[in-house]
Amino acid sequence: MLTRIVKMTFDPTKVEEFLDIFNSSKKEIRNMKGCTHLALMQDFNHPNSFSTVSHWVDEEALDNYRNSEVFKEVWPKTKLLFIAKPIAFSLKEHTKVD
Repeated sequence: MLTRIVKMTFDPTKVEEFLDIFNSSKKEIRNMKGCTHLALMQDFNHPNSFSTVSHWVDEEALDNYRNSEVFKEVWPKTKLLFIAKPIAFSLKEHTKVD
C-alpha cells in the first residue's frame, strides 16, 4: 500500500475553480485501477491550501494514474491556479499502531 499526499496552495480567488475541477474528476480518479481511497483535505488555518490523500495498491498503480488521460486533463488545469509550488510525496506504512 502506498499513500500519496499532494499539498497545493491556491490563489484565494481560484479556490472555487479548483473545487470544480476536483469534484468533476474525483469519481474517475477513485475508479482508477489500484486506487483504494481518495480524500480532499482543507488546511484548518489556511483555507486556500488543500491536500489530496490517496491510497494506491502499489507504485505502478500510481504511475499508471500519472500517465492516464484523467491526470493529463486535470493536472494542467490545476497547476494554473497555484500560488506556491505543490509539495508531493509518497509514504508506506512502517509500523502498525495497535
